[in-house]
Amino acid sequence: MPTEPLSQKDIEDRLAELPGWSVEDDALTRTYRLDTHFAAAAMVVHIAQTQEELNHHSNLTLGYNTVTLAVNTHDAGGALTAKDFALAERVEKLAPGHGAS
Repeated sequence: MPTEPLSQKDIEDRLAELPGWSVEDDALTRTYRLDTHFAAAAMVVHIAQTQEELNHHSNLTLGYNTVTLAVNTHDAGGALTAKDFALAERVEKLAPGHGAS
C-alpha cells in the first residue's frame, strides 16, 4: 500500500514544530553543526541505525563537522509524507546527545 503525500498545509504545520528544518528541492532537509568531525561521524552512525529501525532512509551527508539530511518518500513519488517527518522527529531527539546544533 503506497504512503499518502501530505498536503501543503500539513507540511507547513509539521515544519512549524521542527525548527531548523526546511523543504528544499522537494525534500525535508536540515544541516547540523558539531564540534568535531568525529562527533559528526558518530551522529551519522546513530542516524543510520534510526533509519534502519524505521525502514526509511534519507540522503545523509557527512561533512568536516556537519551532518546533512534530505528525505522524501520514494513510495509516494518523491513527495513528503508522515514517514519523513517521523524520521526528522527522531533525529531531532538524538541530535542533542551528539552536541549538534
